[in-house]
Amino acid sequence: MALQQEIIQALHVKPQIDVEQEVRVSVDFLKSYLRAHPFIKSLVLGISGGQDSTLTGKLCQTAINELRSESPDAGYQFIAVRLPYGVQADESDCLDAINFIKPDSVLTVNIKNAVLASEATLRDIGIELSDFIKGNEKARERMKAQYSIAGMKSGVVVGTDHAAEAVTGFFTKYGDGGTDINPIFRLNKRQGKALLKHLGCPAHLYTKAPTADLEDNRPALPDEAALGVTYELIDDYLEGKTIEPQYAKIIENWYLRTEHKRQPPVTVFDDFWK
Repeated sequence: MALQQEIIQALHVKPQIDVEQEVRVSVDFLKSYLRAHPFIKSLVLGISGGQDSTLTGKLCQTAINELRSESPDAGYQFIAVRLPYGVQADESDCLDAINFIKPDSVLTVNIKNAVLASEATLRDIGIELSDFIKGNEKARERMKAQYSIAGMKSGVVVGTDHAAEAVTGFFTKYGDGGTDINPIFRLNKRQGKALLKHLGCPAHLYTKAPTADLEDNRPALPDEAALGVTYELIDDYLEGKTIEPQYAKIIENWYLRTEHKRQPPVTVFDDFWK
């Protein structure tokens, strides 16, 4: 089997989707998971104001609304967590996302002091973080905060991982990649946009340039600039279309280099890394 087909199969991407059906798949998945684990009462998700967290947040709130109508006394809730590092540049987008999602609860955790304290502690032992590694520190601090909230609220941490992110490994290991449940895994970027459009999301939240926005020296660096390939091409590749070989090679190189991010910690019984 050609590598492209192996990747498509591994990430479960469909060449075409029925948006209404895919909304139902994600919502029913979340509901089934909570029903199967009666000790879980809340879904916890960081909201950035970007496409992926906006979509995932809307799906979470929809699932919780339906569960509450079916089991009014179960105590289900969706907790949206804002996680700025100091002052968020796209603050208005985050507020627009919150307004669209209408979460049961919104908590704001400013991670800046925690990141700076960690950075200073490491500096004391002679470890000076690069700007890139400090970006990973931010992502991990955000996830740590979400797990603390989930632990105190009988919850699980929801992730925003999707196929176009998974294929490139474009997430921080044990940061935004460390979650309990990923309801939009299988969708590529354009499919996520289609779901948001179907759900009535303000267009500027899914047409804006995607950015992890983790680096101080390169704020709001577009994902596509960091990856060296556009999401349009990544989506075409994941839908089984033929793209120019140099771009296919970039995507496949990212996939092979980041396999460790999609696997549990390596043991003596694993050979995917060889």
